[in-house]
Amino acid sequence: MRCPFCRHADSRVVDSREVDEGQAIRRRRSCSACGRRFTTSETMVLAVVKRSGVTEQFSRDKVVRGVRRACQGRPVDDDALQQLAQRVEESVRATGAAEVPSHEVGLAILGPLRELDTVAYLRFASVYRAFSSIEDFEEEIRDLRKVIADSVARPDDSARSADDA
Repeated sequence: MRCPFCRHADSRVVDSREVDEGQAIRRRRSCSACGRRFTTSETMVLAVVKRSGVTEQFSRDKVVRGVRRACQGRPVDDDALQQLAQRVEESVRATGAAEVPSHEVGLAILGPLRELDTVAYLRFASVYRAFSSIEDFEEEIRDLRKVIADSVARPDDSARSADDA
């Protein structure tokens, strides 16, 4: 790591700390030539491999833009979209892979979007899964109704534990 003050190529690490819930490392460094201290931040680069084979860096903003189109005209605010993008990034990073196919990013979007807004979910799924007929929509709606019915019939654990107390 080059010193930002004297451009000397040698520095030593004085202190290291995890930040952003372990997603990055902050290092305090000391230059061996001029003695000045500086801080560096290291983050894992997450790359998305597109169908064409092109690799690009993962972008929460790109996730938000894609989902925003599906949410157009729906009662979904920007804060909810940012939270969805964060969940998607956490899910993709949890795989531990440095490169993830774009298909995996799309799959990671579908679950949180279904919870956020079912109409936006259908819009996104229709493009993502390339629906080609009304039967594709009907099948997805059937599956969606089943998921909703299952979640209503089986309340989440937090509600149960509150009732048990």
